[in-house]
Amino acid sequence: MTFVLLVSGLVLLLLGGTGLVRGASGIASRHGVSPLLVGLTVVAFGTSAPELVVNIIGALSDETELAFGNVVGSNLANLGLVLCVAALIKPMKIEGQIVRRELPLLLLGSTVLLVMTLDKPLVGTAAQISRSDGVILLLLFGIFVYLTISDVLRQREDPLIDNMNQMNTMIPPRLVANIQTDWLFTLFGIIALAAGGQLTISQGAELAEMLGLPPVVIGMMVVAIGTSLPELVTSVIAALNNESDLCVGNVIGSNIFNCLFVLPISALINPLPIPAGGVVDILLTLAFSAVLLFVFLYGRATMNRTIAAVLLASYLGYMALRAFS
Repeated sequence: MTFVLLVSGLVLLLLGGTGLVRGASGIASRHGVSPLLVGLTVVAFGTSAPELVVNIIGALSDETELAFGNVVGSNLANLGLVLCVAALIKPMKIEGQIVRRELPLLLLGSTVLLVMTLDKPLVGTAAQISRSDGVILLLLFGIFVYLTISDVLRQREDPLIDNMNQMNTMIPPRLVANIQTDWLFTLFGIIALAAGGQLTISQGAELAEMLGLPPVVIGMMVVAIGTSLPELVTSVIAALNNESDLCVGNVIGSNIFNCLFVLPISALINPLPIPAGGVVDILLTLAFSAVLLFVFLYGRATMNRTIAAVLLASYLGYMALRAFS
């Protein structure tokens, strides 16, 4: 039964990812909003739903180490696994906005988070993400939301887009129905990804226990990577459909959402102690982000298969070291 439920979860992930990519790309084209912006918002927040659910439940249940490890591990998986697998399928051509703003903001958020984990050497107290730390991270998230809303308003004020919107007021009922269908696909995709992610995580953990795998392997492999499955499925489908902006926006937006919203919300519910190895995980996330920024600045805004393979191998090697050391 566990295996059947696990397969059901994977099927839901596949259907949800397909629906979300189809709906989100349709919304972008019909409403004059760039696929990158849709990826950074609707798709990114939707695919981060499993992390949010797992963390809130973890914080309420005093499973605070799980909550911290879930976010940091998922962010690491997004950069080292999700984006790299998608780039191996189709090299990623990156818009300048990601390099100018979103990646630096992710670097800033990760750096602030790193400083927050250094309580013991800095002030002599036990390392944790406190409620006040959570407020600071939420303020940074507010900046991201403000800049994103400004982008939406600016794009809608574009003369070409304004003409498109005027034309949309005269479109026939059949096309109106298509717009509604795009939103339904998007909503279905988000719900299916959340349900499939949770089913995959729970049944994967149960299967791992049945196989006698140690708890550290379950935590690192099942929970963190499991909650990144929606991002992985969505990004792979986006890559196969040549939607590189949607793919990159999904990964970077999800990481920003995890770091600056999911984690601080969890800390506001219950302060999060820093587990062993947590600082190293954040440092590696910073390193991956810095490498991507360098690649996009000096690599003609393209992430090719060679770079993706090197980063993926580095990620898998680190995960093996963490799991079996």
